[in-house]
Amino acid sequence: MQRATGSYSTQTRRELLKMLPLAGAALLFTERGRQAGVSLCDWVAATTFRRRHSATAFHDRDVTAFERFPLNSYLADDPEVDLDDWRLEVSGLVSRPGAYTLDSLRALPKVVQNTRHVCIEGWDVVGNFGGVPVAAFLDFVGAAKDARFLEVACADDYYESIDMASARHVQSLLCYEMYGAPLTRGHGAPLRLVLPTKLGYKQAKYIVGLKITNVLSSKIGYWEDRGYPWHGGL
Repeated sequence: MQRATGSYSTQTRRELLKMLPLAGAALLFTERGRQAGVSLCDWVAATTFRRRHSATAFHDRDVTAFERFPLNSYLADDPEVDLDDWRLEVSGLVSRPGAYTLDSLRALPKVVQNTRHVCIEGWDVVGNFGGVPVAAFLDFVGAAKDARFLEVACADDYYESIDMASARHVQSLLCYEMYGAPLTRGHGAPLRLVLPTKLGYKQAKYIVGLKITNVLSSKIGYWEDRGYPWHGGL
């Protein structure tokens, strides 16, 4: 009986060893398939994106109560930004780089909109947002008209990048107000992105830097570098 068991164990091990290359190939195929799926998703989203097509705008009666708007941060709900000393560092392909105060953004024409925020985790809410259109700010700092990308740096070390067509979409905001009041720390004070045409992870909070560029850095986005689609379109 012992010899029979030993023979059976040896046979089993041999069969398992024979299967290892197939298992490895299956894993490799699965990862390649995942990457191909993400690339296809990005291609479709980029191809079908319409810069002049607006996301749904809602009536005030449809806006989710502020206390029911979830807080969702990748690290902490409050990275303790010094709001008095905060500056927005603008660099790259611009004629007027430099450090901009929140007052300089507030001096630009403000847009207020009720739009839906959709989280990849499965929830969505309609919020009230106020700020300066990204396109208006890019024009204000003299961003190159043929620039392709906008890279975003955040106080909590989050980072993001978006294509310029999405950045210049009419509803894309550098948001400094929610529900008629300055952004709270939990919602990204003093400045965040609001992109109604994108999923929530693209809408970076606690923004401290914008770089206008034609070549993306090796770090394209916090979640994108971990396998999420880059375009993130709805």
